[in-house]
Amino acid sequence: MPGQTRSAPDLTGPRPTGLDGFNGMPADEAERALLACCGSHRWARRVAAHRPYPDLDALLAAADEAAYDLTPGDLAEALACESLTLLPDGAYSAAHTALSAAHAAYESRFGHVFVICLDGTTPEESLDQVLAGIRSRLTNDPDEERTLTAEELRRLARGRLTRSFRPAGNCAVS
Repeated sequence: MPGQTRSAPDLTGPRPTGLDGFNGMPADEAERALLACCGSHRWARRVAAHRPYPDLDALLAAADEAAYDLTPGDLAEALACESLTLLPDGAYSAAHTALSAAHAAYESRFGHVFVICLDGTTPEESLDQVLAGIRSRLTNDPDEERTLTAEELRRLARGRLTRSFRPAGNCAVS
């Protein structure tokens, strides 16, 4: 109606969270959020560009597709953002020594940090899983290891995305 003014939307209220919040983020903010899940800028741009996602499964499918297309350079970029697997609190010093030696041997052989997805592994089992994983993968040739490493990064990204953007009220543990 003439003479009436419309008030601006209230931007100070709570922002949407979860997948709705992610879908509504500006592109650069969405890419930053995705980089916390996988350190490849190309992967993050690609996943962010396909928003909005109707549900978590659609986001995970897009993330998987983008992960399968990682080039060796993308993989190296993502690996540079990964940190060493942490030991559970209370692990004894011999475990620290064994894990440090295994990481050093792996990095010497392949030139990058060892990554493994431990989703579904209890903290008590994680040290054994990491050590067994490093030891078994040290025998791989570089091409085979690059394929396994890319798969572990994909699995890590899926878990991080699920924890970051799971629908509100869904507290299932993966």
